[in-house]
Amino acid sequence: MQVSVETTSELSRKMTVQVPEEKIQEKIASRLRSLANEVKIDGFRPGKVPQGLVKKRYGQQVREEVLSDLIQSSFYEAVREEKLKPAGMPQITARRVDEGNGLEYEASFEVMPEFVLMPLETLEVRRFVSEVNEQDLDAMIERLREQRKTWQEVGRAAAVGDRVTISFEGKIGEESFTDGKVENLAVVLGANQMIPGFEDKLAGATAGSTLDFELSFPADYPNQKLAGNAAQFAVEMLKVEEGVLPEVDAEFAKSYGIEDGGVEAFRNDIRANMEREMKRALQTRTKTSVMDALFTKNTIALPNALIQDELEHLLTPYREAAQKRRQNLDQAKLKEQLEPLARRRVALALILGKVIETNNLVADQKRVRSTIEDLAMSYENTEEVVRWYYAERERLREVENVVMEDQVVDLVLEKAKATEEKVAFQELMQQATGSSSQAA
Repeated sequence: MQVSVETTSELSRKMTVQVPEEKIQEKIASRLRSLANEVKIDGFRPGKVPQGLVKKRYGQQVREEVLSDLIQSSFYEAVREEKLKPAGMPQITARRVDEGNGLEYEASFEVMPEFVLMPLETLEVRRFVSEVNEQDLDAMIERLREQRKTWQEVGRAAAVGDRVTISFEGKIGEESFTDGKVENLAVVLGANQMIPGFEDKLAGATAGSTLDFELSFPADYPNQKLAGNAAQFAVEMLKVEEGVLPEVDAEFAKSYGIEDGGVEAFRNDIRANMEREMKRALQTRTKTSVMDALFTKNTIALPNALIQDELEHLLTPYREAAQKRRQNLDQAKLKEQLEPLARRRVALALILGKVIETNNLVADQKRVRSTIEDLAMSYENTEEVVRWYYAERERLREVENVVMEDQVVDLVLEKAKATEEKVAFQELMQQATGSSSQAA
């Protein structure tokens, strides 16, 4: 086998491979011998079909199969000999395949970039810290009270924060866009359930009253038929209710699973949960700072094949969502929007791989176990979940990859110039919630 490699750009290679006819014929003969023992041809017993007849009938098909197999095997043999690391599948162009002339083909592909990692000591990163104070704890308990709010009917006029039950119809001109009257709709005033201005019109009205008013739909309203149009609304107020919050007492604590210790034990339990969430959010924010520093300091050429693979991965949930909603998806525009993220992910994967290789890092199995147990805590049968992760190598590898990233973060924080930055608990959790929503 003869191999020649041409560099067509920084990462692009064009490799020409020649396989002699003798090797092809050797493979063909071996396959025809095996085939002769398997094929059934009228007039001959199994295994007794003459080689000449088998070659005449199946020779061309076997040659094509052998050439296909040889292209694949010789390509990987050639890149090993040339010490090349392909990034993605090659584009194969056959130049000579006719019988008697051997095999010659060109393989165009990209290679993985070679780069020197910037010393970790040159990085500047931020290590975020926070704390749960009494005000944060009180605010969380108020949110829990809101979740257990009950509603009590009142005879007064509706105010912001009240829940009203209405029946209404909306029209644009003479056409009803609500398909007649919408019955018994519950609306919490101030919750922005309806279009802007609608809930304001209901404030001050009492049960049994009727309202007629005009409002315009926002220009960016999802329903294009309604967007920007003025509409007439006829509303009947059926009921006004005010919210009643439960007292924070032993019974309230029991409703959240605290059987003993009353309010104090309940507050301690809530604080512990908040601190766990805080710890995760701090780790995420610090990790982002480390990844930003690694990405900024290490500028490397990226194989287009890897970027396209990552783009396909990022596009998948958007395609599935559009298909489920039966909506059209402008994939070209979305790809353009997602490309910076795809490039960042590809670059960081290469950089993290280099950090791991350079520092001989291996996944700490104690941390892997601890991470799995932490994930399992969200489920009722924790041991079953732990076994589930360890039962499948691919699932376990995903956790190991997360642990490896955490170990890289620890190493960077140890060696880099790390500055501690305090962030308020509420700000930290708001950012964590916003990041999760964007990711989804």
